[in-house]
Amino acid sequence: MREDIGVAVKRKLYAESMGRCMNPSCRVELLRDNGDIIEKAHIDPYCKTADNSFDNLVVLCPNCHTDFDKNNAFTADEVLEWKKIRKKELDSFFSIKFDSFDDLKEAVTPLLLENKTIFENYYLNDNKVLWDKFEIKILCNNRKIKNMFEKNLDLFQKNDNPSYSNLEYVNLFMLHVNEFEETRLDKEKERQVLFPKEINSMFGISPIKDYLLPSTESLEDLITKLNIEGKFICIKIGVDSPYIQIKNNNNKETIFLDDAPRLRQLYYDYNSFRKAKVRLSSLNFALKYINDRNLKYKFLNVNNLREIKIKGTNIIFVYEYCLSKAALIAMSPQENSVIVNLHNWNGDSCISNDAYVFSRELNVTLLTKEKFYVFINKIKSM
Repeated sequence: MREDIGVAVKRKLYAESMGRCMNPSCRVELLRDNGDIIEKAHIDPYCKTADNSFDNLVVLCPNCHTDFDKNNAFTADEVLEWKKIRKKELDSFFSIKFDSFDDLKEAVTPLLLENKTIFENYYLNDNKVLWDKFEIKILCNNRKIKNMFEKNLDLFQKNDNPSYSNLEYVNLFMLHVNEFEETRLDKEKERQVLFPKEINSMFGISPIKDYLLPSTESLEDLITKLNIEGKFICIKIGVDSPYIQIKNNNNKETIFLDDAPRLRQLYYDYNSFRKAKVRLSSLNFALKYINDRNLKYKFLNVNNLREIKIKGTNIIFVYEYCLSKAALIAMSPQENSVIVNLHNWNGDSCISNDAYVFSRELNVTLLTKEKFYVFINKIKSM
């Protein structure tokens, strides 16, 4: 009695084929809208070897399978060579070194989108029949994506802390691909390595709600460089879900500032990582406080999010454990400016006595975070 081919072997065969007949002279598409025309052929006959191993099997279309098994149109050695040829094709077509992440993104995004559509339409909708058929497409796409990732690891943002590293999520994705080919459990959640949702985030497919990257200065640098390229459209900050909008291949893309993997990748691409002086979460909270009171403000310069004008008053936001006289001298603020220290861990002590004295000479106002709220409410009542 012939034993069934193992599920893991089938999945490796599907991934190897890239969804096409392995005969280099055929290469017909095996995946159809209503299913597939995949047939698995033994290179050395099963009746002689009982060999259901990956190395002794090949995926063919029905015509090539018939020509091989019944018409003796190809030898076993020729069919074995087809497997080597397909591997070379996979390496040649999908092991490309790209010049930039944008180039990689252009090649990878359609494959990720197709996988996402199949997964959501069939797996999440509990349509097992169609999922079983179209899962093969995911196997093929995953193999292509993995090859491209392996050749372009230097294009991904990285950090020594795995939680802050896009490269870490790429490595997780490649482990997921390996396991996805080897296993097929009834419930996706039973897999050891699930598809990392951060992958779809960094490629701009599906944002995730993560956290605001701390550095306002990094965001300002990114906006400056996007402006130079004519890609920057606008920024919306001081809201629950702040975002920037950019032009991407003549399309408008919204990037939420708490979509950390996507923003990290942009900072990396544009070399915009800067040391945090003003924490973006604190700045966003302060601006949200103004917005919630229906007060209008504008940035003095869109490249500098730390300075705004409200009802004729210039407000400068800083983030200092203790705002000092030396820091004021370095800032050289204009007369009548209001300087707000958003760092509030040490209460009223976040502004030194020397700074208060010197501020009177400069004719500027220094405010703690708590006094800023009072100041805004006074402006609103004017």
